[in-house]
Amino acid sequence: MRVYIAAVLISIVPIAFPQTPAPPANSWQTSDKLGAMDLSALSPAQKQAVLKLTREQDCSCLCGMKVAECVNRDPNCSYSKALVATSPKAHRPKLLEDPVTIPVSGSPTRGPADARITLVEFSDFECPYCSVAVGEVNTIMTAYPKDVRLIYKQFPLSMHPHAPLAAAASLAANQQGKFWQMHDALFKNFRKLSRENILALAKEIGLDMDKFTADLDSPKFKAVIEKDLADGETAGVYGTPSFFVNGKHYNGPLALDSIKPILDAELKVAKPHQVATTN
Repeated sequence: MRVYIAAVLISIVPIAFPQTPAPPANSWQTSDKLGAMDLSALSPAQKQAVLKLTREQDCSCLCGMKVAECVNRDPNCSYSKALVATSPKAHRPKLLEDPVTIPVSGSPTRGPADARITLVEFSDFECPYCSVAVGEVNTIMTAYPKDVRLIYKQFPLSMHPHAPLAAAASLAANQQGKFWQMHDALFKNFRKLSRENILALAKEIGLDMDKFTADLDSPKFKAVIEKDLADGETAGVYGTPSFFVNGKHYNGPLALDSIKPILDAELKVAKPHQVATTN
């Protein structure tokens, strides 16, 4: 009888199995993952930079969440996935690719004209990764004041609604010899690139506002931006920022200790003007 009763009790009493607790709602703030996105190709420092930026940047799907939160909670959101997918150097296997020819005539330039290394940058003023790259590039230029020349090419991404206007603003500032001042101001304010804010930045850096406004509103820079975009696509640019060292697409971190061996190797073989660019 006792065996029968026990059997009946087992049949009617549900057995409690241990369950894995659901992750806390704010786990995206500390998680080292971004949904199902593969970040294994990034260096530890680069991964931390990507995680930090995606935790701070609003998702462009207007869900009210940060990119990291959205990509973890809504794996089907194409906006957050696209933002993570453009994280720098996540999918390219070679550190330095074969050289390609990049037209650079008329593009803004920093550094000596006879430098043995030409660093071509394709960038987007509304891209958070590009904003981080500014400081890294400045460190490189400071470390190689006689040997590195920087050439800037416009590559506004379609996911960034203010990027085309910001690109035009930088070119309008270039007409008054202040491209790099506007470049720095735009990247410092990459989250606030409304027309009103851009005009305020132009005034702060001392531009002739009548000329700047007229240039900004003219269609003359559209062709320049479209040409840079086409040049980038031809060269194999898939996201921003993208850098080419003497015409070779560089897919590693921009931190000086990472790129220094690449630059030093180039200096051993490169001669002035022997770069895969066209003027």
